[in-house]
Amino acid sequence: MSYTSGSHTVFHHRYHIVWITKYRYKVLEGALRERIRAIIRQVCKELGVKIVSGVLSREHVHMFVEIPPHIAVSDFVRRVKGRSSHRVQMEFPDLRKRYWGRHFWARGYFSTTSGNITDDVILQYLQEHEPTGVSR
Repeated sequence: MSYTSGSHTVFHHRYHIVWITKYRYKVLEGALRERIRAIIRQVCKELGVKIVSGVLSREHVHMFVEIPPHIAVSDFVRRVKGRSSHRVQMEFPDLRKRYWGRHFWARGYFSTTSGNITDDVILQYLQEHEPTGVSR
């Protein structure tokens, strides 16, 4: 287990976060999948969130992230889901027909914290659920 340090803090805040597409439509494929992956990475970089591992399935996103203590998990998820939803609906006009009301992601998300023992369990779980032939 490694700790991350800020100017006045030392922390190890890791979260397993999962959210799904609206109606669980299996649309996270091809160019859309890559664009969502790029947007998530961009938001993480801006917020200083470290992606430990992540998997985009066809209808949901699994992330194992280390979030600095000054950022609430809910704020992080709100930023990632909000920005990715807005951008992909602007860049992929066909989605607007399927997702009326400008909602790409379903409401809510799943989140759990991890400790030094559960880190390995979560990483193993994500590796088992990674679609074949998909890079991180």
